[in-house]
Amino acid sequence: MSFDSEFFNIGYLDTLAYRDTLVHRIDARTKLFVTGLFIISVVSFPAHELAGLVPYFIYPVFLLAAGDIPLKAILKKVLLVSPFVIFVGIFNPLFDRHVVMSLGGIDISGGWVSFASIMLKFVLTVSSALLLIATTSFVGICEGLGRMKVPDVFVTQLLFLYRYLFVLLEEAFRMVRAREARSFGRKGYGVKPFISLISVLMVRTFQRAERVYGAMVSRGFSGKITLHRTGRIGASDLAFGTVFTVLFLLLRYYDITGAVGRIVTGGVR
Repeated sequence: MSFDSEFFNIGYLDTLAYRDTLVHRIDARTKLFVTGLFIISVVSFPAHELAGLVPYFIYPVFLLAAGDIPLKAILKKVLLVSPFVIFVGIFNPLFDRHVVMSLGGIDISGGWVSFASIMLKFVLTVSSALLLIATTSFVGICEGLGRMKVPDVFVTQLLFLYRYLFVLLEEAFRMVRAREARSFGRKGYGVKPFISLISVLMVRTFQRAERVYGAMVSRGFSGKITLHRTGRIGASDLAFGTVFTVLFLLLRYYDITGAVGRIVTGGVR
């Protein structure tokens, strides 16, 4: 299997969104609200918090299990963007060398703790966003945003961004394969050929955008995409939203992990 089909097949998440499970049947607006509250709750934790973030894995694990989503598909996309987050947080240990804990006789500085916190927050937030797409579809998310009275201009831009991202990636991979077919050894892999590829890709992108826009106008496009906005929030949607809202608030404002630790420690004694 090629690299591009294995890692950049973002549309695979949309195919998972058409399964018929408990999570898939939840209204898109409810899932948007719960996922948004989940992300806000996770990122609001202090920089050196670790124990309080661990219980939040219950939400992505629930979506994986109840939505019958392959763990491998989510992990690959999380790992794909993880180098960017690692680059952001890897310098923390250099600036924050104050020892905050000792584990097995090894002193751990605040920089390493904050780096681990960044990685935990990254995994939680990105996985929840990917699972939202995998259980709702990107078009379903845009429909939910439209029913939540988000401006049509914003929703239309999101739809265009998602739809034509595949067109841009397809053009880029075609150029990469053409370069590989015409290269011998390491020839054609330097900085100069890379800059040339980017320049040609930009030109082709503008040309493709003009052709696409012309085709859309000839078919009656007037600047607004009409979405199928139907459906009501039912009892299962309210139950889903209420349970996870209460859970996130409890996890955020009460030290559930510490309480469980004290109970376990007391039981052992």
